[in-house]
Amino acid sequence: MPGRTIIITGASDGIGAAAARKLTGTGDTIVLVGRSPQKTEAIAKELGAPFHVADFSKLDDVRQLAETLEAAFPRIDVLANNAGGIMGAREITVDGFEKTFQVNHLAPFLLTNLLMPTLVASTATVIGTASIANKLYAKIDIDDLQNARKYSPNKAYGDAKLANILFARELDFRYREQGIHAASFHPGVIATNFAADSSSPLRIVYRSVLNRFLGSAETGADTLVWLATTRPGVDWPLGEYFSKRRVTKANPQAYESGLANGLWERSADMVGLS
Repeated sequence: MPGRTIIITGASDGIGAAAARKLTGTGDTIVLVGRSPQKTEAIAKELGAPFHVADFSKLDDVRQLAETLEAAFPRIDVLANNAGGIMGAREITVDGFEKTFQVNHLAPFLLTNLLMPTLVASTATVIGTASIANKLYAKIDIDDLQNARKYSPNKAYGDAKLANILFARELDFRYREQGIHAASFHPGVIATNFAADSSSPLRIVYRSVLNRFLGSAETGADTLVWLATTRPGVDWPLGEYFSKRRVTKANPQAYESGLANGLWERSADMVGLS
């Protein structure tokens, strides 16, 4: 399927950069989105790819990014919502939302919805990078999505990654008949710097000699690349959560249709889409 447009967020490092490298040379246009201008430009120059800079802790950046992408690319065949990370102490963004929830969920939710006319016209595949943290730490309270009552870096991250899975399932439910192909995946426990700014105990793993036992970014990117280059609905079932190219069980809350719908509606209200 050469000649497609594939957009990867969080592409300046780690899994996103590794996926971009694997996809380069396929005949597709690989579009990089990253937070750091210097790092994103460096990867773009290495790959000869177009790039855009956006900070997902600022929703105006996401709105501008969507406008720019729509103008630049009349077709978007794959949108890989890969940007995210685990944070430290509870922090409120300029938009008034808890940072972990915004960067990992609200920002890609907003970006996907703003690009929806193009995505539908392109019968696009939308991929969300989730995490096993959804099973280890998450318990979403629809009335406390930002963990104002009970915050920890791990729980906030786990909840956000569960939100990614719920978003993919609800996206599939709402837009499958319009041609959207949605999926989420766990990349594995990968040696990247995504926890660099966190106060979570997980930072010890990612900053110490223990990270030599973690998987590589290339390994973590494998399922993303597989979802982006195979036939949705044929090679993999729609709306599911994957690990190592296989459907895997998520947190039991991931299968609550009422929660998925409620999360969508609350998220739409938060970002001004309702």
